[in-house]
Amino acid sequence: MNIQTHIDPAQEPSATQRAYLSIRRMILVGELPPGQKLKIENLRKILDMGGSPIREALTLLVSDLLVERLDQRGFRTAEISPHNFSEILKLRCQLEEMALRESLAVADQAWEDRLVISHHRMMREPRGNVERFEELHKAFHMNLISACNSPVLLKFCNQLYDLNIRYRYLAGKALNYSKRDIGKEHQDIMNAAVDRDADHACALLLDHYKRTGAFLERHFTLEAAE
Repeated sequence: MNIQTHIDPAQEPSATQRAYLSIRRMILVGELPPGQKLKIENLRKILDMGGSPIREALTLLVSDLLVERLDQRGFRTAEISPHNFSEILKLRCQLEEMALRESLAVADQAWEDRLVISHHRMMREPRGNVERFEELHKAFHMNLISACNSPVLLKFCNQLYDLNIRYRYLAGKALNYSKRDIGKEHQDIMNAAVDRDADHACALLLDHYKRTGAFLERHFTLEAAE
């Protein structure tokens, strides 16, 4: 995943930036599971770098809500819970609807071209290449709202996307789309957006999120009960 919260892509990544991206990825895909203590020495061995950039990276990840700071005891990956997921889904639906409406109100041909190209790339990518597909999937959804002239709102939407995708990775193979045509859902969302039909595009987008969200809520509620 290369959409970066704290990184300027025009600059050569510093050691802190490289550590941030590497640890962030490991958390999102579940290689560092929820609640795991993040020991600097262990991360130094994994990343083959000094402790200072790792500490700085962990501080950045605290602001992303992917890492929790433990008073006088270091850091750990953020915990997960059904309540936490429900809150993420609710906020994501509210903020992305706002961003999509603002985006469609001012969308131009350049925005439309970006959206269509990102959709085409996502649809061509095999689902078996999970990380690459998810990178393209995020690009499509962020392009939908990219014309929104509110950097703070877009930052929140980007952050909530990552918090949500972490749950999808943790659900793994249990997330079964066999009864849904996800490709058609994306196609319909794009068509409504290209038509500048904000009401229809928002309705389709929220239904898309809520259908996946309903499954994930059930999955993690059952896990928490076991």
